[in-house]
Amino acid sequence: MGLSLAAPLWGSPGLLLTIVLYPALTLYPAKASALPHRDYCVLGAGPAGLQMAYFLQRAGRDYVVFERTPGPGSFFTRYPRHRKLISINKRYTGRANSEFNLRHDWNSLLSHDPRLLFRHYSQAYFPDASEMVRYLGDFADRLGLHILYNTTIAHVTLDKDPQAWNGHYFILTDQKGQAYQCSVLLVATGLSVPNLVDFPGSEYVEGYESVSLDPKDFEGQNVLILGRGNSAFETAENILGVTNFIHMLSRSRVRLSWATHYVGDLRAINNGLLDTYQLKSLDGLLESDLTDLAIVKDREGKFHITLKFYLEEGNQSTDAIALPQDDNDNFAMRVAYDRVIRCLGWNFDFSIFNKSLRLSSGGEFRKKYPLVRPSYESKGSRGLFVLGTASHSVDYRKSAGGFIHGFRYTVRAVHRLLEHRHHGIAWPSTEHPITQLTSSILRRVNEASGLYQMFSVLADVVLVKENAAAFEYLEEFPMQMLAQLEAITGRKARHGLFVISMEYGRNFSGPDKDVFFYDRSVGHTEDAWQSNFLHPVVYYYRHLPTEQEVRFRPADWPLPRPTAIHHIVEDFLTDWTAPLGHILPLRRFLENCLDTDLRSFYAESCFLFTLTRQKLPPFCQLGYLRTQGLVGTESLRQHRVERGLQQDYATAGKHREDSGQWPGSHGPVGHPQDPGPLVQPLNSNKEEL
Repeated sequence: MGLSLAAPLWGSPGLLLTIVLYPALTLYPAKASALPHRDYCVLGAGPAGLQMAYFLQRAGRDYVVFERTPGPGSFFTRYPRHRKLISINKRYTGRANSEFNLRHDWNSLLSHDPRLLFRHYSQAYFPDASEMVRYLGDFADRLGLHILYNTTIAHVTLDKDPQAWNGHYFILTDQKGQAYQCSVLLVATGLSVPNLVDFPGSEYVEGYESVSLDPKDFEGQNVLILGRGNSAFETAENILGVTNFIHMLSRSRVRLSWATHYVGDLRAINNGLLDTYQLKSLDGLLESDLTDLAIVKDREGKFHITLKFYLEEGNQSTDAIALPQDDNDNFAMRVAYDRVIRCLGWNFDFSIFNKSLRLSSGGEFRKKYPLVRPSYESKGSRGLFVLGTASHSVDYRKSAGGFIHGFRYTVRAVHRLLEHRHHGIAWPSTEHPITQLTSSILRRVNEASGLYQMFSVLADVVLVKENAAAFEYLEEFPMQMLAQLEAITGRKARHGLFVISMEYGRNFSGPDKDVFFYDRSVGHTEDAWQSNFLHPVVYYYRHLPTEQEVRFRPADWPLPRPTAIHHIVEDFLTDWTAPLGHILPLRRFLENCLDTDLRSFYAESCFLFTLTRQKLPPFCQLGYLRTQGLVGTESLRQHRVERGLQQDYATAGKHREDSGQWPGSHGPVGHPQDPGPLVQPLNSNKEEL
């Protein structure tokens, strides 16, 4: 009876739980659970952001992309100002291999859809920027990427939580005050803040981002351009034919991309001013530290260049300020200018990131780039990765990581790292018998675009298995993270490893190098280590290098000193398939490292080895003894007989049959009646390949 009276009083167990927990829920709200949560948040729907979104979507991950504008690729709606991209769109290579063709396609993102190749969007070798905007829009729409447009992230901070993947969540707040919670933050906002130099008179300078594009506005004017990169020369190219003259001023000499092998340096398409300078047509280039200068505006609105210390001598009227030509009547910049234009590049926007993220660099790139590791993860905040152009500090002036044709591969590397770290999916790899090692390396160095574009930054890694019977092949791993390979990939390197990268000669690149010098090409295999142009380099380590060895590696070396190293000699056609010049030296190098024989043999040779050797070559172990060799044919047998590479056992056997003798020949693997060998020929003067 007491139980029946109590039941109406307390009601259902759910009501009881609510009454008990109500004070706790109201007094101590769970702030984290109230926020929209995503495992992965991507800032920016430019090329790098879209590329990461593609990989996350293919993997079925929980993600969102925040974009402040109504569509993707907003940078390209305005820049470059004169609309011509300097990323090549090579539509024809004479090859059908899609991976090889990406070596010469600098605009496409990686996807499974062949329609989303940039060659379908423009026929121009240097496309218009509007075509890039259209391409990125189609990429996002056709793949159904999850993007929140018109959402400006105004502030990013940390919320520590021991249950979070990285010990904290990233809290993103948009322009409306809406907050979002993210386990991993992927920053792909690019470089968007104009690089400014503060000097007296800098207020008179027009910026690249706002200067007029109409050449008529510059007719008959004297123009000074500050800077010496592609934006400066692009601006000069637009007005070259209408100005009185153009002077270009920068702190260092101009760097030509064909001399430095760095695509961010001055490209030939923009260097018309160099012609007019060197061919004596009034235009010119000068070098000076901009912070030492000052600009003075006279009564007529003309601008004069002077030195800062002249202004620091005391308060003087404009007419009384001393000019360098007062002391030196041969001063190069003694003329007055009508316009001064700043073209000094771009910096990363640190303003939205709370200081707790420690994203700002304290070194050489403290204004230009965030501080990141070679894995593209922030040094200050675990779980924050920087993608695309803003991650270029890893390979600045060395490789192509600041450009689409480079960072599409570094983004993929970051995604593979995240897949293992948070989802237990090991770095993709393929396993092969050791007999396929030479061919596997040759296929990659002749086809792979990631190795080719991210030279000296991304490398393939071959993990040798026990007893060198097989190997595991990993593609496009960040070279400077080699010491952490096992932790990053989930793969084990217990029996030695090879690292395959593409490299230029160490003394071949630089603004002061003559890259067209006579005898610049190396053609002999014994001189392969002196190769100048881009060529494959294979490093062999008996053990995985330590972090200390990577950190204190020799100067200008991408990796620590290896147990052995092999350069595949450079090739004019970048086609490393010459049997004697490329394949044979590589195979012998691999054999020496592994202490094994990687040649392919006929069944006849394998049979003889079983009778005369204690250790058989791997090819015979995998083929002959396991009856897995190639099938011999009558045409192959006849060819070997005609070349004198084997006796005509069939004729000799028939003769012995006629005389009552049995032909004691042996056949190839799986075909006892055919005495022919399996693969390549050999004779007494040639080793088997």
